[in-house]
Amino acid sequence: MPFLGIGFSTIIALFFAVHVIKTEQERFWLSILFLFPFIGSLIYFLVIFLPDFRQTSVGYQIESKLLKALDPQRELREALSNYEISPTVEAKVCLAKALVDNDRAHEALIYYQEALTGIYESAPDILLQYAYALYQVKQYKKAKETLDYLRDKNPTYRSDEGHLLYTKILIGLDLKKEAQEEFNALISYYPSLEAASYYLQTLIEWQQFSLAKEVLQKIELRLKHMPKHAKRINQTWIKSIEQSKQKLYR
Repeated sequence: MPFLGIGFSTIIALFFAVHVIKTEQERFWLSILFLFPFIGSLIYFLVIFLPDFRQTSVGYQIESKLLKALDPQRELREALSNYEISPTVEAKVCLAKALVDNDRAHEALIYYQEALTGIYESAPDILLQYAYALYQVKQYKKAKETLDYLRDKNPTYRSDEGHLLYTKILIGLDLKKEAQEEFNALISYYPSLEAASYYLQTLIEWQQFSLAKEVLQKIELRLKHMPKHAKRINQTWIKSIEQSKQKLYR
């Protein structure tokens, strides 16, 4: 067992040594890592590796998810505190988003409405968030009106998420023909498999099984040529697609 412990410490030290060389850290770290594999690796992890990792998008996402799991109300408390100290437009939007993220979208509406005044009346990013909150509380007509207004006032504004949201709103309004047209445009360019997964699921719910099978074939062809790292990123949607496939051929 001691031998295995030493071996594992050395492997970890080697991993961090590679990081030292790749990121051009001070070379004295190599001496620390190999003279004191366990303690040296722990120190390097805390002092160098962890701060660097937190700056990456993956590290940021992991940290955010971990903090949210440990303290789900933290973001909301901070947003509320900032709003009480200084109710700026930014503070209102942050508080509204925190409420939406905590399944309290109906409370968020008033803060978005307060923010959408003056020079921010047609601010596209705020309007998009407001439309999402309206969608969450099933105010589909108002949500569609908000996105139509966004597009009218900001004709050059583009948002993949906004396009998908607009399509979901059309489904909520039972505008099937319009929704299918938007879906056909979406799945041709949407960066993740979310839109394709949602389209497949929707077609099955509408009992349009022949079209659902055609869409599934396109999805599977895309999956066939998708790199491994992209599949990892889309793991949630791949599972959803597989579940829809089972329903389709049940």
